[in-house]
Amino acid sequence: MSKLSADEAAGNYVSENDMMKLPISSSPSSPTSNGGKGSSGSSNRALLVKRILRATLLFVAATVGCFIISGFLLGSYYDYDLSSQQTTLEYTLDTVLKNASMKDKTIILTTLNDAWAEPNSIFDLFLESFEIGSNTKWLLKHLVVICLDGKAYARCLASHPHCYQLYTQGANFTSEAAFMSSEYLDMMWRRIRFLSSILDRGYNFVFTDTDIMWLRDPFPQFYSNADFQIACDFFNGDSYSVNNFPNGGFTYVKSNNRTIKFYKFWYFSRKAYPKKHDQDVLNKIKFDRFLTQIGLKMRFLDTLYFGGFCQASKDFNQVCTMHANCCVGLENKVNDLKILLQVWRRYMSLPPNTTATPQLSWTVPQNCSTSFQRLGKHS
Repeated sequence: MSKLSADEAAGNYVSENDMMKLPISSSPSSPTSNGGKGSSGSSNRALLVKRILRATLLFVAATVGCFIISGFLLGSYYDYDLSSQQTTLEYTLDTVLKNASMKDKTIILTTLNDAWAEPNSIFDLFLESFEIGSNTKWLLKHLVVICLDGKAYARCLASHPHCYQLYTQGANFTSEAAFMSSEYLDMMWRRIRFLSSILDRGYNFVFTDTDIMWLRDPFPQFYSNADFQIACDFFNGDSYSVNNFPNGGFTYVKSNNRTIKFYKFWYFSRKAYPKKHDQDVLNKIKFDRFLTQIGLKMRFLDTLYFGGFCQASKDFNQVCTMHANCCVGLENKVNDLKILLQVWRRYMSLPPNTTATPQLSWTVPQNCSTSFQRLGKHS
């Protein structure tokens, strides 16, 4: 069957046979005088104008019909293309999560952008900590790196098996985001929204900032009956106390109805506290009665096990992670984390029978200890 022309598609096609059946002119009135001839000429001219108008209308109708049909098809194509792309991205994420998951559907997540993915920068130190930590190397196969730009994704694929590029329309998270800048806030809230989607998929997760060094398997130190566990900049000694100072850079969250509701509440609470990042908002909503209403079981992690530059762990034999918190500036973090790993290597090189007694002390923070003061001088 031959393809329809545009006129046929619009229902305006006139066949050659039909054209032959059309009258060339109407039967003229019998001329009775010179005035009769004039009347016949006027009738012919009127008929000609009528045919021209009819042909013009047919052409316009055919053209409009073509635009409508082609527009519908083009729109349908792009609708399908966008829907197909979204489905592909979700399929890819589900595949990455499934491949990295532990038997109980627990995964470890971190985020990465180009600035932190540069060679000899934060990401290299992060991966190295798993390699040299105590019983931490096996955890790498459960680590999913969420890449915020194409360069970070390429860098991740070159050094790690579980990478996923998170597409955010209109956002650019490639460069280092200045602390509390609009880009920084967008990145922090995009992270909360993404973590909420992980819970929706039924996965438990440990979220870790990339500037946290994993020195020992942390899972034995997590509370078995808690829904949401979070590290602290400063720990007051009571894991139940909401007066602790939490740090959103390290959390262990179990997927259930309570945590799913909590993360949605956390994300939407940003509207009530504009120009605040996720951690500041958490410090507001941790007192909210909504958390009690949904029955959320929240615990705060001891800095003895989950330390950082704000409040370092005091025991090398117990420490699981060390965070470059209370620090701004990529170079400052890299410098001090390199020193931290050097100290950890010396600790790990001690004879087994002497590791029970601390032989070393942290020599960090160094550059990080004055980073906020120096930031103030340059701001």
